[in-house]
Amino acid sequence: METVTITTDRLSLKNVRLGSEVKIFDFVNAYGCSIDDGSRIGAFVEIQKGVSIGKNCKISSHSFICEGVHIGNNTFVGHNVTFINDKFPRATNDDGSLQTADDWTCIETFVEEGASIGSSATILCGLRIGQGAIVGAGSVVTKDVPQNAVVAGNPARIIKYVENILI
Repeated sequence: METVTITTDRLSLKNVRLGSEVKIFDFVNAYGCSIDDGSRIGAFVEIQKGVSIGKNCKISSHSFICEGVHIGNNTFVGHNVTFINDKFPRATNDDGSLQTADDWTCIETFVEEGASIGSSATILCGLRIGQGAIVGAGSVVTKDVPQNAVVAGNPARIIKYVENILI
């Protein structure tokens, strides 16, 4: 992997580790993250520090991948998917001072190999989306999704299981 910093009027990559044959479309903001071989990043995506994106992933436009998210190989993230990394976000401390990085704890989330997340899903922090799982469009995922489960709704609930197509 090569670490790059590129700033143009259409792209901002700062300290991003890129694998080979990665395609990044216009208006992407990414910093301090890694994107592995063959992955595709759609327009208007933000990828924050510490994020890891595996090989051959597709991250669709307008998605937000915050610090603490780890996405496995061959994973699909639909349009406008939002990840969250703080269970109790606040702008200020009890004394009214603005919070800094020292005032909160990033809670990691893991999306395992071959999972698919539908458009406009919201993924809360501290959970795992299992290998080959499918998250329906518009779902709000509040707890772990088992391997090969199909979940949908708010909160997302298991609808059925699909055959493991990865093995």
